[in-house]
Amino acid sequence: MGQINDEAYFEYLLNTYQKLVYTICYRATGNPFDAEDLTQETYIAVYKNLSTFDRSYERAWISRIASNKCLDFLKSAQRRIQPAEEELFVQIEAQDRTPEEEYLQKESKDRIYEVCQKLKEPYRTVATEHFCGEKTVSEIAGERDKNIKTIQTQVYRAKAMLKKMMKEERDYAARK
Repeated sequence: MGQINDEAYFEYLLNTYQKLVYTICYRATGNPFDAEDLTQETYIAVYKNLSTFDRSYERAWISRIASNKCLDFLKSAQRRIQPAEEELFVQIEAQDRTPEEEYLQKESKDRIYEVCQKLKEPYRTVATEHFCGEKTVSEIAGERDKNIKTIQTQVYRAKAMLKKMMKEERDYAARK
């Protein structure tokens, strides 16, 4: 790859391993919103430690950071079932989706859509476009002729509401 600056290298790592990191985080948490948060935390840690990284084992390095972030999250949330660190690495071996993974992905998207529909406007529309339609904040802002900061705030608030709703539903189901 040659010697490139840290910013360009970070962008390369982000573009190359973003799906892998998200998959690790999603499989560990089972929640797309927590997975998104942990993916962001992973890349913050990657960026902070980029200057000390020797760039030889980037996939393993990033996977290890993501796994550690997930383990920290699971420990801090005091989950009843904690996956072992080795299990997280075993789960990332297959890059191609199996039919089961495709089904789970679709089921997850359908569930997110259902929960998004329970939000009040403007959060319902923004959340549906962002989380289900996979539109970026800037795309939504452009389509709605709104300020990017306004849409960012709405996405942030919608995400918090969705996490709360999903947690309440999980807690209710656990009590049954």
